[in-house]
Order: sequence, then structure tokens, then C-alpha cells
Amino acid sequence: MMTNTFSLPYFAVIFTSIRTPDEAEDYERAAHRMLELVQDQPGFLGVESARGDDGLGITVSYWASEAAILAWKEHPEHREVRERGRSTWYRRCTTRVTRVERNYRYDA
Repeated sequence: MMTNTFSLPYFAVIFTSIRTPDEAEDYERAAHRMLELVQDQPGFLGVESARGDDGLGITVSYWASEAAILAWKEHPEHREVRERGRSTWYRRCTTRVTRVERNYRYDA
């Protein structure tokens, strides 16, 4: 899913992960639930996500402020799923937070 660009500046949280094969159905349910839940978070702007056959996934979420990102990080259900990811679903994951100063878009 491709999102639009947003009013500058905004923030991007870049989450990269390597999945384990463990509990794939539970993972999909949790991912779907997180997508539903985040849509209602103040300051959430959008998300893009992809996962390769090798298990490498990249999810970029877009936010209006750092405060909105921190509020999502502390959301109880998100925190629970994040811990489950670390214990069961991911072999490795990295989160990066950045401020977007410029963006460009091309539409054919």
C-alpha cells in the first residue's frame, strides 16, 4: 500500500525485521489488529509495508509528531504485541525514527 506525502515536516518510523516461521497465523492476526488500532491514534498519518519471501520485512509508519510516536509506543496493546514479536515472531528487528524534511512524488 502506498501512502500520500504529508505536510512537512512529519516523522517516519522505519521498522525492519526478519521473521521466524513460528506462529504465522497468530502473527498475521496481530499485525491486522495493530493496523486497525493504529488508525485511531492521534497523529497517525499512514503506513507502508512489504515482506519478502526471505522473511525480511520493512514497515514505515508516518506521524505528525514525536509525541504521537511515543504515545503509540506506550499503547498497552501495542506494547504487548511488540513483546510477543521479540519473543516469538522476529529473529531480528530494528526501529529507526526520522524527521522528514523533504519528499518527492511521481505519478505516471
